[in-house]
Amino acid sequence: MRPGRKYGKTSTIKTTKKVKCKILFITIFLNCFYSFAKEYYVAPNGKDSNTGTKDSPVETIKKAQTLANSGDTIYIRGGLYMMKEEQIAQYYKIWAFVTKLDKDGINYLAYPNEAPVFNYSNIKPENRRVIAFLISGNNIKIKGIEVTGVQVTIKTHTQSECFAIQGNNNTLEQLKMYDNMAIGVYITRGSNNLILNCDAYRNWDSVSENGAGGNTDGFGCHAPQGNKNNVFRGCRAWFNSDDGFDLINSAEPVLIDHCWAFYNGYTFDFKKRADGNGFKCGGYASTPLNQLPNPIPRNTIQFCLAVGNKQGGFYSNHHLNGNNWYNNTAYRNRANYDMLNRKDLKPIDYLEDVPGWNHVLSNNLGYGARGAELVNIKKSACTLKNNYFDLSVMIKDSDFLSLDESFLTSPRQVDGNLPENNFMRLNSSCPIIDAGVDIGFPFKGKAPDLGCFESKY
Repeated sequence: MRPGRKYGKTSTIKTTKKVKCKILFITIFLNCFYSFAKEYYVAPNGKDSNTGTKDSPVETIKKAQTLANSGDTIYIRGGLYMMKEEQIAQYYKIWAFVTKLDKDGINYLAYPNEAPVFNYSNIKPENRRVIAFLISGNNIKIKGIEVTGVQVTIKTHTQSECFAIQGNNNTLEQLKMYDNMAIGVYITRGSNNLILNCDAYRNWDSVSENGAGGNTDGFGCHAPQGNKNNVFRGCRAWFNSDDGFDLINSAEPVLIDHCWAFYNGYTFDFKKRADGNGFKCGGYASTPLNQLPNPIPRNTIQFCLAVGNKQGGFYSNHHLNGNNWYNNTAYRNRANYDMLNRKDLKPIDYLEDVPGWNHVLSNNLGYGARGAELVNIKKSACTLKNNYFDLSVMIKDSDFLSLDESFLTSPRQVDGNLPENNFMRLNSSCPIIDAGVDIGFPFKGKAPDLGCFESKY
């Protein structure tokens, strides 16, 4: 027995030494890797003939990308970048890709405490859809830049885009997209993309289709099957002429988490334009049956806020399956929750509208709808748990700390997170505090509160 124990102890010592050697090797490798990572700089007064150092910045991100490699960081100095048509990176079919990010693993970061603003109002290629940034590479991070003035030149059905994603594992953080004729962020391909703490507002296509603005959403994900785990988190969309968030034609589940959508379907002076849903979460329009994904995905919308949108606050949009709706708050939309579905994934049935089925709604708050709190739903075919519209309890304006909608556009917190204020937060005597059901998220008190804001009481 003793030789056995002795052998076992020696083996353990050898194994421990091997582990330590591997850890040392990995540490040395990472130190070497990061020591070789470089920094490059872009500035409004830079020149693309420069070397890209802090003291000799280049003018365009396009040039900086040619200098950088995976692991490198490109810092973008603050100021105004008036983009020019000669800077368009590629013309492809009907598209004009102004800045094409196709190198993997590069960080594009606003220089600390500075705001780079990219203005595209002078880029008007005839009969082309303008894409300000095409992100076709992988593991790219873009943070802290602003995009404005993206144009539309086609007068028939069309769209332009501020950021179009076709790669994997990319992060877009703290971006601002405003006063464009274009969609803010548009995912058409790729997996594991995170859109974090971004704002898309006052975007309206006044050129195509007589200025209806029917394709100008704040955010959209329309990726095909196999393109999974795309997430919108902490984003705001307001005064976009179509919808705030749009998941039509998405073939894989999308997560929309802690996002706000308000005043969509209107111009900034409240003139009515296109659809105007806060969160449009599914549907495939008239796509042929043999081209529909099977199975149809379930999208998840949680801890989101929809206020004053022209149509539905939360809308299933003729979906062919149910969605998960957890702890959302809807206020003053035409219909706060509209669960309209299509009948079935079968011939003829897939184009027939029916009351919503297979939805899961838990802990949602709907208040003050201009039309109805909950419409187009077959409750017996859904799972509803502790939503305000299911309970006998009644609330009133005074149950909220504030209904002042100006708080919706308050500045973000220093770390980029959504602003914290009193809007739609429950006061200490509100009867829907602790009125929810535990569905696996953290909460205070005896049970979760209803809606997207957990009270401090």
